[in-house]
Amino acid sequence: MTKPIVVGLDGSRESLAAADWGARAALLRGAPLRLVHAWEGPPSADFADARRPDLTVPQFWARRVLRGAVDRIGERHPQLYMSAEQVRLPPRQALLAEADSAELLVLGHDGAGGPGGLLSGSVALSVVARATVPVVLVRASFTAADEHRQPDDTPGGPLPGHDLPYRDVVVAVDPARPCEGHLRFAFEEAARRNATVDAVHIWHLPYETAPAPLPGAHARAAQAAEHALERRLAPWREKFPTVRVRSAAVHARTAHEIVHAAHGAGLLVVGRRPRRAGVGPHTGPVTHAVLHHVACPVVVVPHE
Repeated sequence: MTKPIVVGLDGSRESLAAADWGARAALLRGAPLRLVHAWEGPPSADFADARRPDLTVPQFWARRVLRGAVDRIGERHPQLYMSAEQVRLPPRQALLAEADSAELLVLGHDGAGGPGGLLSGSVALSVVARATVPVVLVRASFTAADEHRQPDDTPGGPLPGHDLPYRDVVVAVDPARPCEGHLRFAFEEAARRNATVDAVHIWHLPYETAPAPLPGAHARAAQAAEHALERRLAPWREKFPTVRVRSAAVHARTAHEIVHAAHGAGLLVVGRRPRRAGVGPHTGPVTHAVLHHVACPVVVVPHE
């Protein structure tokens, strides 16, 4: 049975954008869409409790959030199989439980951990740090049109009767670490979209602060970085011969180069090592930087 694309809702603009993105992703995959609203109500409520305003108001709001999202998605994508459920658990616990049986988990994110919604800040980052499936974070400003190149970006314009092509799928690659999971995701997604994979490896010399670098060290390191990246990409080029691939080994010291590479992309894919610490999000410097500064949806793929 095909696993669902699960979207966490909290009524914010970000979570509605996540629901829209999740619906499009479900259609591309031929997968069902599952909308979830987590509401931490009492474990049980008797008849008297059911009439208390402090319980009925949030429950009414939760149902309204779900009903509004279902109506919105149903109107835009009537062919999509969809389910919705209100879950009586804390949001982080509910979403991590949902992730165990999902293909993808999709959340809204405001980019700053600010007041964009309950799932937009610390809860979303905590889920990203612990989920065992890819988590997609979507900003409120990202729309279906943003996934496609605009006429000015398409050489010669789109072919008659064809939609505008999808924007690139950018993937951050560190050849020194496991990256099969997020490379697989990037190539599979590019194949679905008939898009280009733009693979970026950021490297730097460990002794660049020294007064006098060794002669030729930079050129040799650059060549080694390019070769290492190509070795990582070679099996995926072979598995996906129809997917167009660009690669670049960029000399830089900061994860913000990934932000620059993702400018104008339709999707950015990064990897994340599982974190066992129980306190704080612990998403790592690259993930932290891209989640706060990249405009397109970011897919965080866990790996060992």
